[in-house]
Amino acid sequence: MTHKSKWLLFSPVGLVAIGAGACLVQWAGQLKEKGAPAKDWVLAGTAALTVFNAGISLFGQGVVEKVLHEVREKPQQP
Repeated sequence: MTHKSKWLLFSPVGLVAIGAGACLVQWAGQLKEKGAPAKDWVLAGTAALTVFNAGISLFGQGVVEKVLHEVREKPQQP
């Protein structure tokens, strides 16, 4: 895979995961507010933060691949 194709894969997937994680964090908060057992909302919150942080990591890798694409694959301007 080229750096460009990795960039075009990681960045959107990372943004989707960040959005999904943020929604899941809100859902876990609602579970707590509704008086759900601690086990339920703690597990939901942990899963939500895992998805959110994975999204940040994927998006960050997309940024790295974009920089590598610009440095290594784009022709140098005179």
